[in-house]
Amino acid sequence: MAAAPTPAEKARIEAAIAPTEDFTGPERFERQSGGAATSVNAVNGDAFSHPSANMSFERELDFKIGNGLFRRLWVSAPASTTSADGLGPLFNARSCQRCHLKDGRGHPPASAQDSAVSMLLRLSIAPQNDEQRALLASGRAGVIPEPTYGGQLQDLAIKGHKAEGRMHIEYEEMEVVLADGTKVSLRRPTYTITDLAYGPLHPDIMISPRVAPPMIGLGLLEAVHDEDIESHADPADADGDGISGRVNRVWDDVRRRVVPGRFGWKAGQPNLLQQSSHAINGDIGLSAPTMPAAAGDCTEAQVACRQAPNGDSRQHDGLEASAEMMDLIAFYSRNLAVPARRDLDDPQVLAGKQVFYESGCIACHRPKYVTRRDALGEEQSFQLIWPYSDLLLHDMGEGLADHRPEGRASGREWRTAPLWGIGLTERVNGHTQFLHDGRARNLLEAILWHGGEAEAAKQEVVDLPAEAREALLAFLRTL
Repeated sequence: MAAAPTPAEKARIEAAIAPTEDFTGPERFERQSGGAATSVNAVNGDAFSHPSANMSFERELDFKIGNGLFRRLWVSAPASTTSADGLGPLFNARSCQRCHLKDGRGHPPASAQDSAVSMLLRLSIAPQNDEQRALLASGRAGVIPEPTYGGQLQDLAIKGHKAEGRMHIEYEEMEVVLADGTKVSLRRPTYTITDLAYGPLHPDIMISPRVAPPMIGLGLLEAVHDEDIESHADPADADGDGISGRVNRVWDDVRRRVVPGRFGWKAGQPNLLQQSSHAINGDIGLSAPTMPAAAGDCTEAQVACRQAPNGDSRQHDGLEASAEMMDLIAFYSRNLAVPARRDLDDPQVLAGKQVFYESGCIACHRPKYVTRRDALGEEQSFQLIWPYSDLLLHDMGEGLADHRPEGRASGREWRTAPLWGIGLTERVNGHTQFLHDGRARNLLEAILWHGGEAEAAKQEVVDLPAEAREALLAFLRTL
């Protein structure tokens, strides 16, 4: 472990990450959102798929192999392709890339005929007995899975098995009138599950829709020191500013103890390897070192699923996805670079940045950090980064509530989403749908869905004159 920073170095870091009060020009190093790892490649549809710019030539091979595993299409077992069999039996996608489209943001289905592959429904129930209550209280589990369908609804299955069901979404339009008279229509979704193949859901079922989040900058977020995250937490709102901010406490499968969570829409996972392992088991149905169930998310009630052939093999540590495979996937995920900012010195962008800061958005969307020196990856070590997130949980109000707790996160709390790269969503993914379930069709709608602790900041935006509002959106599009 690296030595603690000296007082002089600590003072230098604090000065570097202090929010600016000067909006007459760009800040030093602001263009490099991901520090030295920032991608300066051409801004196009592949903008989220470049490796850390400071990666050595020797390590690029691991990145490319990791990319190959991330894109690998898995098939059902047994198959002649023993390095790629073991899919399902129930699953949401055949590869990581099928959800993380071009390493970017997923989207809700556009119609009943559209594939929902980049969005899924998490499932859980309230604890039913003292054992389950103790499990949640200890932090060893974040949720109690639905007894028959497990932790998420798998809407696909291999041949000979039935998919668990289908997600159905209906939208209700709601009009919001801004202070200058501008009318904005928000769409409120309602989720139901149809075509259930394994009997009724538990009467206390809780569901949470989730689109696949962007993959850029994850290694840099992993390298933010726990102390820096906890320093911004104010669970009882002791300073009375209306912003609490809580750390989710989640189970670390390797260290066998509760640690701060930072990945996932509710910060339900502590590190990239664990996030990747849970995803490959739950989403694709593959066994991995810390998630050894070859039947993935199949429950004891799904007998045929658990008895189906699997792809566990001696060649891969007795698993379908070996430790080496998972390390390479985590390495790839850790090194997807954040694109450089654009148009920083545009007067409208600078004005929008000032609106963002003075409206209170940075209370949660904290602009800057310096990553730890002893980061897992050398590319992420001691970098000045600009993710615009505090990685904390915040009450976002009833409008965004899913009423499904996860770990210490309540049914109204979500982790502050990092904003870096958000302005390139349309360029990479061909849409501008934001928030955890993609209900917002543009950045303004996403802002207007903010409530709870963010209500005051949202009202500042509602009250803006049109010119200032457009400047704010122009600033966000440069991130």
